[in-house]
Amino acid sequence: MSGLRNDLRLALDRVAFARAAGLFNPDPWQTAVLRSRRKQKILNTSRQIGKSTVISGLCLHKALYTPESNTYVFAPTEKQAKETFAKIARFYRAYVERDPTDALRSAVSYEKDPIRNVNKMGLKLPNGSKISAMPGTDASSRGFTADLLIIDEAAFARNAFYDAIRPSLAVSNGDVILASTPNGKRGFFYGEWSEGDDWERFEVPANLCPRITDAFLRAELKRMGERHYLQEYFCQFAQAEDSVFQTEVIADAFGDEDVLPLWDD
Repeated sequence: MSGLRNDLRLALDRVAFARAAGLFNPDPWQTAVLRSRRKQKILNTSRQIGKSTVISGLCLHKALYTPESNTYVFAPTEKQAKETFAKIARFYRAYVERDPTDALRSAVSYEKDPIRNVNKMGLKLPNGSKISAMPGTDASSRGFTADLLIIDEAAFARNAFYDAIRPSLAVSNGDVILASTPNGKRGFFYGEWSEGDDWERFEVPANLCPRITDAFLRAELKRMGERHYLQEYFCQFAQAEDSVFQTEVIADAFGDEDVLPLWDD
C-alpha cells in the first residue's frame, strides 16, 4: 500500500489510481468526472449507469491522498447511504489487498450520531482522513466542515437540507458533487442543473453505458411510457403530472421586466 499511497502519479491521476488500486476500469464519462478539477460538479445520470462507483472512487482518492481530510456522503435515506458506503468500504478492501499493512490501522464504524440523531457510517484512515455517510436530514446537515461533500440522489433531497449544508464548505473551500437521476422540474438539483453558476455539468444517458443493452431499453420504454422512460434513463426532467401550469409558463410570469404602477403618483 505504501507504494500506491506514495506514488505521485496516482495522487495526480484519479483514473490511474482507480485502475492501479484494482477498483474499476472507468467508462469514458467516468474518466471525465475523475479527471475534472472543478470545485463544483453536478451529475445528471441514468439509472444503473455507474454513478455510485465513480462517487466511491472519488471519496477514497480524496481520503488517501489528502491527509486529515473530511469527506461526507449524504443520501435521502439511511438505506441509500448504507449502499453507497458499502461500495466505498469494498473499494478500500480492494485497495488494502495490494498491501495489507494499512488495514491494521484503519477503522470502519457504524454508530448512532447523538448530536444529529442519525445512524452514521464511517471509515477512518491511518493518515487521519475520514469518510462519513449518513441520511440527509435537516439535523444531519449542521455542525461539520467538509473537504469533499457529496449528495447522492440529490433530486430527492429537501431544499432545506441543501441550504443548511452549503456552509460546511465555507471555511474549507471544499468540493461539492451533486449526483442524481432527475425527479421532475423542482428542487435544488433541477435549479442548479438548469441555472446554477460555476458548475461543471455531466449528462450521462443510458446509451453511454456499455452494460445497458438496447433490448433492455426498448422493453423499459414499452413498460414505462415515454415520460418516465426519458426521466429514468435519458436525463430529462419531467413535468409533474399534477401540475396545472407548465414550469416554463410559471417562470415566464416572473420575468425580469419592470412592473409598471397602476396609478400615477
